[in-house]
Amino acid sequence: MAIMIMLDLNVAQKFGGDMELWDRLESRADHATAGLIVTFLFILRMILRYRYGAPKLPSTMPKWQIISAKAGHYGLYILMAGLIVTGIFSASVASDPIMIFGSYDLAFFTHNENLFSIVRNVHEFCTNAIIALIIIHILAALYHHFIVKDETTSNMAKFWTSKTQID
Repeated sequence: MAIMIMLDLNVAQKFGGDMELWDRLESRADHATAGLIVTFLFILRMILRYRYGAPKLPSTMPKWQIISAKAGHYGLYILMAGLIVTGIFSASVASDPIMIFGSYDLAFFTHNENLFSIVRNVHEFCTNAIIALIIIHILAALYHHFIVKDETTSNMAKFWTSKTQID
């Protein structure tokens, strides 16, 4: 899922530059399609997280790191959900068609520029916030793997292990 999110963010970065209308529509369609794939993966992850729990944290981890891990994970999930909801909603009120999988138009509501602008701003805020949290998450994983040398990073790869203290 992380790789798909990074690819989707890369596609979205093209929106800010100068581009022809056809290129913009194609990029938006690619972004929307990738976003729907991320939506499916997010729902699957929530089901698996509910069923198997979060990776176990080392018993030696300081309390502030446990609190930070909880806040970071909840923040990532809240922002992912926010991106999904605002992405689908902004696509549904877009002025131009947004074709996903080459056949279904997501822009099915009447275009409302004010509403579109507000929702897009929230979507962009969530995007910037999740990028910051992803960077912090990666740095924390590297810190635990190379400096602390505990099992945190390896436990993250084994989400199907026992229930944990994060949730």
